[in-house]
Amino acid sequence: MNAAVNSLSRAADGRASRRTLSRLLGFALILTLCLVMLGAWVRLTDAGLGCPDWPGCYGHLTPDHAGEKIAQAVQEQGGEHGPVSLGKAWREMIHRYIATFLGLVILVIAGIAFRRRQVLRQSPLLALTLVAVVILQGLFGKWTVTLLLKPAIVTGHLVGGMLTFSLLLWFWLRQRPPPSYIDAEPVAALLWPARLALVAIALQIFLGGWVSTNYAALACTDLPTCQGQWWPPVNFADGFHFIRELGKTGDGSALPMQALTAIHLSHRLGAVGVALIVGWVGWRTLRTPGIGVLGLAMLAMLVVQWLLGLSNVWFSLPLPVAVAHNGGAALLLGLALVLNFRARQAAFKV
Repeated sequence: MNAAVNSLSRAADGRASRRTLSRLLGFALILTLCLVMLGAWVRLTDAGLGCPDWPGCYGHLTPDHAGEKIAQAVQEQGGEHGPVSLGKAWREMIHRYIATFLGLVILVIAGIAFRRRQVLRQSPLLALTLVAVVILQGLFGKWTVTLLLKPAIVTGHLVGGMLTFSLLLWFWLRQRPPPSYIDAEPVAALLWPARLALVAIALQIFLGGWVSTNYAALACTDLPTCQGQWWPPVNFADGFHFIRELGKTGDGSALPMQALTAIHLSHRLGAVGVALIVGWVGWRTLRTPGIGVLGLAMLAMLVVQWLLGLSNVWFSLPLPVAVAHNGGAALLLGLALVLNFRARQAAFKV
């Protein structure tokens, strides 16, 4: 009798812990998505060096407290058109404040997952991995500023944000009750196509980050051609030389236009590849019983992303569209992750 009561008590305790963890993870997910878009806004408004030190702003907690030093920097750079201004400093610091808060939320999540691991019946490895990624993200954020926006560091910071979003989403899905399918076999058959779609989207996000980091979005301002040609002069060697200064080649000379063109065209070609792969996977998912809504969402998000990408070129990178394009990339990645999770559940009965 006592054993049955204890078993029921543990089951109830486990459900309560999962609900708490699920709510925290959902909150952290939304916050991470907002932070990804805020980071894009900071980058696209050239506010990344608004506070050129870390973690404070000219040694102070807020830009207002550093007002005199910011005013001096603005005067030295000849006006507010340079990397430093009070507005840019505030944008950078708001990004840091929210990132710090998110880090604290993730530490709480990891603490619950570790302490309640037996009740949850889940390994705390994913939670600990998430903490490690967040620490690395903090370091990337620091290096982004202290190493003066080196392209490899800035792109790593963007990819790290997407990785944080992905880990949180996977963790959240683990707390949800598994769906019941009339026939799980067609869903399980989507596992490898789902993995292919996930890899394609991840590579395209990296290419998009590399475009943004190197300010190559406007290297081609016409469609479907680039600079009036189907294949203009390109320089992939300099464009994809990762260890270098912003706007410089590996040997320190100015980065040629042909290198920026190569970066831009790589992202365009990647978009075509993603459209073919994700379109095919989304169509298969749409036709699969029990999971068709997810396929529809993937196809809809793919169309939205294409329209946003085309609008960036057509309208010369309007800020709201560019920021939305970053958010759309995270959502498309998230949908591919959900498909992978559901297909894996169906294939391995986990």
